Amino acid sequence: MSLVKPHPLRIRPNPARVVIRDFQVAEPRSPNAKSRVRRIVEQVQSMDNRTVQAELSLVLADFENRHREVRLVFEQRYESIARELDLPGPLREAERALIGAYFCNEYSFESAAVLNPSVIPHPDQCGLNEGELRFLMSLRTVGEGHISSITFREGILTAEGDISLSEGSHFAVTAHPETTPDGTVCLTRHPTSAMHETVLFPVTAAQRNGLEDLRLVRFEEDGEPPVYYGTYTAFSGTAIASELLVTRDFQRFEMHPISGPAAGGKGMALFPRRIDGAYAMIGRQDHENLYLLRSDNLLHWEDGTHLAGPVYPWELVQIGNCGAAIETEQGWLVLTHGVGAMRKYALGAMLLDKSDPARVLGRSRVPLLSPPDAEREGYVPNVVYSCGALVHSGLLFLPYGVADSTVAFATVNLDELLDSFD
Repeated sequence: MSLVKPHPLRIRPNPARVVIRDFQVAEPRSPNAKSRVRRIVEQVQSMDNRTVQAELSLVLADFENRHREVRLVFEQRYESIARELDLPGPLREAERALIGAYFCNEYSFESAAVLNPSVIPHPDQCGLNEGELRFLMSLRTVGEGHISSITFREGILTAEGDISLSEGSHFAVTAHPETTPDGTVCLTRHPTSAMHETVLFPVTAAQRNGLEDLRLVRFEEDGEPPVYYGTYTAFSGTAIASELLVTRDFQRFEMHPISGPAAGGKGMALFPRRIDGAYAMIGRQDHENLYLLRSDNLLHWEDGTHLAGPVYPWELVQIGNCGAAIETEQGWLVLTHGVGAMRKYALGAMLLDKSDPARVLGRSRVPLLSPPDAEREGYVPNVVYSCGALVHSGLLFLPYGVADSTVAFATVNLDELLDSFD
């Protein structure tokens, strides 16, 4: 525990941050009953212009200052309803907006929890003082119905380990979903929204109940601009599956299912470059041990090679990775989590050979970080968990979730950490 230097900064759930989502009106069970959606539309259409204007004014007074371009959102929602019902002819602008408003609702996407961050160097490193690094962090947020989404925060890390976060915003905007002609599902960030205002929501049936635990990595190929990948767990409500997020500019995000025997587990984490010409992952195929996976195809992964299993008391139930491997001069640093007695989580680390990552050079005998007594309680008690860290100026910068509720930060001297391994 003495290796870890905690930081007082915290990110806590904020129920005041809301987005506009589609409101799905339940239809009558009787096949002979009139569609509720069509009934609502027809009743708005039957209103005179003065009533429509008055009702829309009430809606805008309630919600226009809580969201960006709320009228555009209502218009887009109307258009989807019009296509669904095959509505004839153009309607008045106010009428369209009011219909759209009836089929929207606010959703407090982080009302329950903010947790399980990952972090990468920010694509924009301009305007910094000497020794500073701008970082981009992904967060898992949980709202009503235990639905998980992905959000982002930006910040600056100094050479001494001081941390500052960008100013938050009370605005939040969902990325716009679309499907390309080849079937790829994409999310596009709103052009006027900052990264810390952007929310990535589930959009497919496989993701219906959440996008969980994104593990971001900055991936580099010789002579090519970096690509940012993120493995995450898609949860349908009954089944889990591994998927891959791909972006080059954090403006447009592609979402790809991962196939193969290794894709049925949680916690896959991609190495930041190819090794011997192949992509490499660390995953947990059997809910208990860590495996090294190799593939020539980013979207298909066969069974891997056993890498490490539970050894010490704090990890006897199971171990897993806490994000992408970090390349150091000494080897690949992999943060791990272990589950011990009373389902108490703790964080550790291991070092893999740089040229042969199937070879473990050392690992934590005792936890690097355990749930502090003052912060054990939360949405899920006795948990600390991370989805990624980075190294800067000899320090390991480690953001982590506490009790599946909030996000905390710590730094660790890298040389001291490596010297502590068995």
